[in-house]
Amino acid sequence: MKKLLLATAFAASQVALLAQLSPELAVTPPDHPHLTSTATAAPYAATITAEDMRSYLSVLASDEFEGRETGEEGQRKAADFIAAHFEKLGLPKIGNDGTYFQNIAFTAESWDNGQIELTINGEGYRHLSDFVSFPSANSNRERFATEEVVFLGYGIDDPKYSDYAGRNVQDKTILIYMDEPVDNNGNSWLTGTPELSAWSTDWRKKLEVAHQYGVATVLLIDADIKKTVGEARKTLLSSEMHMGEGGNPEGRYANNMFISSTLAKEIVGKKMKKFVKLRDGIKKSGKPASMGFPARLSMVQKKNKRQLLGSNVLGYLEGSDPLYKHEVVVVSAHYDHLGKKGPAIYHGADDNGSGSSMVMDIAQAFVEAKKAGNSPRRSILFLLVSGEEKGLLGSEYYSEHPIFPLENTVADVNVDMVGRTDSKHDSNPNYIYVIGSNRLSTELHDINEAANEAYAQLDLDYTYNAKNDPNRFYYRSDHYNFAKKGIPSIFYFSGTHKDYHQPSDTVDKIMFEKMEKIGNLIFYTTWELANRERRIKVNVKED
Repeated sequence: MKKLLLATAFAASQVALLAQLSPELAVTPPDHPHLTSTATAAPYAATITAEDMRSYLSVLASDEFEGRETGEEGQRKAADFIAAHFEKLGLPKIGNDGTYFQNIAFTAESWDNGQIELTINGEGYRHLSDFVSFPSANSNRERFATEEVVFLGYGIDDPKYSDYAGRNVQDKTILIYMDEPVDNNGNSWLTGTPELSAWSTDWRKKLEVAHQYGVATVLLIDADIKKTVGEARKTLLSSEMHMGEGGNPEGRYANNMFISSTLAKEIVGKKMKKFVKLRDGIKKSGKPASMGFPARLSMVQKKNKRQLLGSNVLGYLEGSDPLYKHEVVVVSAHYDHLGKKGPAIYHGADDNGSGSSMVMDIAQAFVEAKKAGNSPRRSILFLLVSGEEKGLLGSEYYSEHPIFPLENTVADVNVDMVGRTDSKHDSNPNYIYVIGSNRLSTELHDINEAANEAYAQLDLDYTYNAKNDPNRFYYRSDHYNFAKKGIPSIFYFSGTHKDYHQPSDTVDKIMFEKMEKIGNLIFYTTWELANRERRIKVNVKED
């Protein structure tokens, strides 16, 4: 209570001072059409402090927690630490067996003892250098060999364009491009516009189709194999992880490898001119074509599987209004990271110890409000998920096995990497990237804008919210598992930096004062979502 009284006095003095020095920034919330309930929230927002978040993060990103890899002891220690915080706050145990945990069974898959091999015309090539293959997208096989490879364009089977129409590829090895045919004006033959279809962005879709047509192996020509290798290396040097029995338990995908352009040239061999002419003809005419090449290929894809347990941590604050407390606002962050690779600990202070610490502090702010008789009208679920680094698995599990019905879930407010700056903003750390706020609900976007104008005055950067963002960050954090279910979602992110996914992502580099401002913005946005008279509407049709 002492902390709350001090915070109340501090908040009141700050508001008065702000009004004197800069009246245009002292926005009174009731005067703002998108802020209808935040007038009483300032004392509780003031309890979100840099000191609190530093204390939480210093534990989460410590050597003792060993990088918090899902299924490992460090992750379990982190889950216990977060659960102890929720217990101290007096939140009820709504998880499995009267705990704070939603338990998840994972299957970890890796190539067994280096049993991933590729030989072309007698020459051996290196995994994670010349080619990449993901255990989760492949079935286990000892050795496969062929003496023919069939170029099948882009591996697309669509009513507007099909590489498979009229062709028998049963038990064949096919060579395809990862994108889709585009004419000389830059328009896709599938969409008729520069906007590419899902065939270009979802390579697993091509593997599913190949399996349906009986293809034995798919070789995907990756023009930027170095980037693919870089993104895959840390996962594949340990293991991929999937919920339940694994990623490809019934042969959902045709076996596959991503290969460099150099390896593709080795396969094509002396028929390169004919191959280029055929490929360019497809682009020019929009009509599929194929050809075969004599090439001796041999490959081994031998997997190792093991079962692991992980958990989401659930902090639930029940709403006070009998009419609205069945509705839930989710505030999410992933607390897992990459763990250890040999003696090196990947601390994950920014990714995502920063977001986890912030959600823990926002939870205590709402508990302070409840103690003072200002409990939110709607319920709030503070959801700390694991398995994000393995493919958004914890949030996916929650979205498929929700504790509260998804139809009663008002929004997801997601926090992932908010403690640093990227190179674009090195000279101005007073910013935050906002992703997804207007994808499903313009009201969510307007509330966040208004809360920022009134309380945080951060530069809101929407660069990564663009639908053509090549980084595809909208699809790469836990909010997406809510958004794809039609739940309005907003993702706060400060961008990547040189320590991203490195052991050097440590607490000493975190900008806690910056985090405090971001925490206030997120708190006020969540407060409005939880207290307004009418829940926000889904009023945008997502493509």
